[in-house]
Amino acid sequence: MPALDLSADVLTLTAALIDIPSESHDEARLADLVEGALRGQVHLTVERLGHTVVARTSLGRAERVLIGGHLDTVPSAGNLPHRVEGDLLFGLGACDMKGGVAVALKLAHGMTEPTRDVTYVFYEGEEVASEFNGLQHLADQRPELLEADLAILMEPSDAGIEAGCQGTIRVDVRIPGVRSHSARSWMGVNAVHDAAEVLGRLRDYVPARPVVDELEYREGLNAVGIRGGIAGNVIPDECTVTVNYRFAPDKTVIEAIEHVREVFDGYEVKVVDEAPAARPGLDRPAARDFVAAVGSTPRPKFGWTDVARFAALGVPALNFGPGDPSLAHAANEQVPIAQLRSCLAQLERWLTGQ
Repeated sequence: MPALDLSADVLTLTAALIDIPSESHDEARLADLVEGALRGQVHLTVERLGHTVVARTSLGRAERVLIGGHLDTVPSAGNLPHRVEGDLLFGLGACDMKGGVAVALKLAHGMTEPTRDVTYVFYEGEEVASEFNGLQHLADQRPELLEADLAILMEPSDAGIEAGCQGTIRVDVRIPGVRSHSARSWMGVNAVHDAAEVLGRLRDYVPARPVVDELEYREGLNAVGIRGGIAGNVIPDECTVTVNYRFAPDKTVIEAIEHVREVFDGYEVKVVDEAPAARPGLDRPAARDFVAAVGSTPRPKFGWTDVARFAALGVPALNFGPGDPSLAHAANEQVPIAQLRSCLAQLERWLTGQ
């Protein structure tokens, strides 16, 4: 595989990245190429942990910002190699997120004297379980490499700013009953029938719409699964409703769990999955300047992204990258060429203070 040419046009570089397969757990070759290209930049200090590459400037600036993107993709849907049709670049990872990685690599190559010190992170394992996530490995083993006044993840956001992110918890709400033969149902208590109370609380629940850093987040509390019963002739003695709570970044995970327990007071609630929200941090000087450079109104991020890992470290974070997030993982995954160029230009303007 030839070396990556970071001096190439951002479209050419994105196409080259797409054509280097890097499904989760198979990022080694791409990480090698990224590391090799960055080690050739004299203004950067480069380190590697597993298949995660970190490159940093050390210019003594008053602020440090972090720009990151993941190297891995989901499995191919027959969408390799890349192709260009009109003003669109198609291919596996085009928007999620080889386009964003190409923009960050161009910045790492071209921004030799940025007005802020910059840490670039190109990491493995974002599309799989958290235990494989390169950002989490850094947070656990080398947290000093993630220190910054602001982090920007090159997640596809249609070239707009999606600030912070929602947190999420998933719980199992258990409804007890008494087992009996269905021919003598009056001798039992049907747990599935009694789940109606839990479902009623969900139906009547009014989600909050908190405002955080002048952005309105919309919460949601929803049943995402229900199970109960063991046989066609047995009154079920247990029913479980699985509930997902998406909460705004004005709450911690602990506060979110307490809220869910209050909603289902009187029932056994077991937390099965949790992830924190991330505050937008739009009050930070670096973020204000970035918003001005992009020239568009920030939107709240509905959903969870790796920006939440920065929240755990006390670093506010934004999502900003080329591509429509609704096309991520699709067989027709694509990125507008104009967005590749505009994201690069806006970040260059921010880092040069122009």
